[in-house]
Amino acid sequence: MPLEIERKFLVNGESWRAQVQRSQAMHQGYLAGEAGRASVRVRVEGEHARLNIKAAVVGRSRAEYDYEIPLSHAQEILDTLCVGRVQKTRHFIDQGELTWEIDEFEGANTGLLVAEIELPSEDYGFDTPGWLGREVTEDQRYYNHALSLRPYKEWSDADRG
Repeated sequence: MPLEIERKFLVNGESWRAQVQRSQAMHQGYLAGEAGRASVRVRVEGEHARLNIKAAVVGRSRAEYDYEIPLSHAQEILDTLCVGRVQKTRHFIDQGELTWEIDEFEGANTGLLVAEIELPSEDYGFDTPGWLGREVTEDQRYYNHALSLRPYKEWSDADRG
């Protein structure tokens, strides 16, 4: 079974921007609400599109299936079938063999910056840059699926902790 091992953190300040090597706008939508056993997402990245299925569990590791699909199919799915959508620009910062992905959210999630790093194992060590904030790997509210259904702009100050 394909497995994604990932850690998520909030981002502090703007110093990370000087380290960005490339960026990509992303538009994605989810085909089901929160109650299922999986999140099913379609994503458009430039001229490419993907269908992604992830186990609906919170934590560092979860099953993940990812497939390229025709761009026209993805756009049609986004326009007609999605229950929630997320727009963001993903910025990439290479750190040795690993890559930090910093999602700068737009639209209803403007103001939220989340850094993610995919790891080869749960106990794999990595350097933590100074711009890294609080870890939110175990906080479901920061998962894209949750943000598509309850956007950041709807959170109270207490929710943002």
